[in-house]
Amino acid sequence: MRLLFLGDVMGRSGRAAVADRLPAMRRAWGLDFVVVNGENATSGMGLSPEHAAGILAAGADCVTLGDHAFDQKTMIGHIDGEPRILRPLNFSKVAPGQGARVFSLADGRKVLVAQVLGQVFMKRPFDDPFSAIEPVLRANPLGARVQAAIVDVHCEATSEKMALGHWCDGRASLVVGTHTHVPTGDSMILNGGTAYLTDAGMCGDYDSVIGMDKDEPLRRFITGMPKARFEPARGAATLSGVYVETDDKTGKALRIEMVRHGGRLSPSGPAL
Repeated sequence: MRLLFLGDVMGRSGRAAVADRLPAMRRAWGLDFVVVNGENATSGMGLSPEHAAGILAAGADCVTLGDHAFDQKTMIGHIDGEPRILRPLNFSKVAPGQGARVFSLADGRKVLVAQVLGQVFMKRPFDDPFSAIEPVLRANPLGARVQAAIVDVHCEATSEKMALGHWCDGRASLVVGTHTHVPTGDSMILNGGTAYLTDAGMCGDYDSVIGMDKDEPLRRFITGMPKARFEPARGAATLSGVYVETDDKTGKALRIEMVRHGGRLSPSGPAL
């Protein structure tokens, strides 16, 4: 199976890049399944139903969220009616929507997608991600109930992401981190056959401070005083993420490549 995961879509620039480039990627790479993290797609804070529909129309099969899952209040009433949007498993016991789902492809193959939130350095005390993901993986064994499994680990700390990667090793096809908006250079296949990347980076303008226009973050770092709200940068976006090929019989990864396309970052990934 050929899988693509794209990191946090950041504002208007990120949405435009996904709409412009994802359809061509899907065709050129013969992608079977695409997951896009969309939790910053609407003004840098959360995801509106309208912008979610745009990401899905561009070629995403699933959109994951994160700690800003319900910053756009319209998502609260929308997510139960759109099963292709997933919020974190451990967001809240009373949160609407679901944190994991098995998707069926047209040819009958099945893909599990799940998302968990980290605890380290996060602003809210979320539930333990290890115990949250464990029963989901146990109920959907690779090469049996599902042919592939993707786990989006939305964390601040790289150590926590790595620990979750090893926790899921051999039981997921891909474990990929999101949230920090900076792509890491450690794409690899772990000992048990799970493709791993600490952070996919963002789909946004990298001439910025993690996707935000530079002026206000710089002012706050230098003076310690806010003057205006953060606004997403609107320059040319780089699509950042990871491409993985898996074995249908085992669900384990055969190949992993970092993806960087367009914008300022050096290009990476399969040729278009």
